[in-house]
Amino acid sequence: MKKFTEKSTLKEILKSKNGDEILAKNGVPCVSCPMAKFEIERLKIGQVCEIYGLNIKKIIEELNSQK
Repeated sequence: MKKFTEKSTLKEILKSKNGDEILAKNGVPCVSCPMAKFEIERLKIGQVCEIYGLNIKKIIEELNSQK
């Protein structure tokens, strides 16, 4: 399984099992934002977390601990 990093795009994450749930649970607003669909291939999780003050380490850890 691919390991996620701060440079992983939202599109890559949303393709993974439970990726949408993990992002939503951690308050990533892009999951429900209608404008995000136009940039989802370019939006990197590290950028999103920096903009919104989210805990990138926790999110990456949860994404990478999926079975």
